[in-house]
Amino acid sequence: MRTIIVGTRQSPLALQQTGQVIEQLHAICSTHGIDCDFQVKKIVTKGDRILDVTLSKAGGKGLFVKEIEQALLEAEIDIAVHSLKDMPAELPPGLVIGAVSKREDARDCLISGQFRSFRDLPHGATVGTSSLRRSCQLKAHRPDLVIRSIRGNINSRLNKLESEGLDAIVLAAAGLHRMGWGDRISEYLPVDLCLPAVGQGALAVECRAGDQFVLDLLQRYRHVPTELAVTAERNFLARLGGNCQVPVAAYAELAATGDGGVPVITLKGMVGSADGGTILSDTMQGADPAELGMKLAERLISRGADKLLEPSRGES
Repeated sequence: MRTIIVGTRQSPLALQQTGQVIEQLHAICSTHGIDCDFQVKKIVTKGDRILDVTLSKAGGKGLFVKEIEQALLEAEIDIAVHSLKDMPAELPPGLVIGAVSKREDARDCLISGQFRSFRDLPHGATVGTSSLRRSCQLKAHRPDLVIRSIRGNINSRLNKLESEGLDAIVLAAAGLHRMGWGDRISEYLPVDLCLPAVGQGALAVECRAGDQFVLDLLQRYRHVPTELAVTAERNFLARLGGNCQVPVAAYAELAATGDGGVPVITLKGMVGSADGGTILSDTMQGADPAELGMKLAERLISRGADKLLEPSRGES
């Protein structure tokens, strides 16, 4: 029997997500007669330690994965379970995404104790979020809103709704669903109001490129339609070279199959200014996810996205 060590952050949501992946991998092993077991190793990341500044100021993409990836490279763990939206577009040499899970609801959602929807928020309402992407888009639709930065795991951010006297907070719906807290959601924000983060709602299982046993196992776990969608999104992000210092968003959906049964992918992308004063967005369709992501990024670059991304590249 092989024991597979699974690395994860130690937040309640990360442990819940990891437990769900392990449960599904256990079922695969049982069905296919694969003799292995799983052990969880909790790892504290930089993003877990630094809670007094915004994500953009703390370092952006990679804050929640670097220490876990180092453990993979040093063979302290065999696989890592990440929220895909936390992963940079480029992986360290020697590591690969072995599988992507079936996507949960990718939308952001509004949680409020008093108000039922985004439109119901009063003039000057205070809204908590740790994301420049979210604050940019919310301010673009409602310049009157006061955005308050809130950090911490999903539990602490929900608690801050009351403890900090906020009118509402915005979180990813997927995390609430996985924790069984969908009843806390006041409103799902449509993607034309708040386009999700790249990879939002999907889990990535990362492993070493040379671990064939693990790669073969993960082949049975991967969800191909989700992989096609997030590949388009991640190539969009990779071409832009953006990170958490500049608002960037993308969301891909698979439509009815085209000629020869090839899925048609619809990709929406956005680059904005931190204050929401400028937003560049567009939509393209295609069959090749990598090519589609690159082409949509090029289109936004031709419209001036490069200038918006300069602060991000200066920090990288």
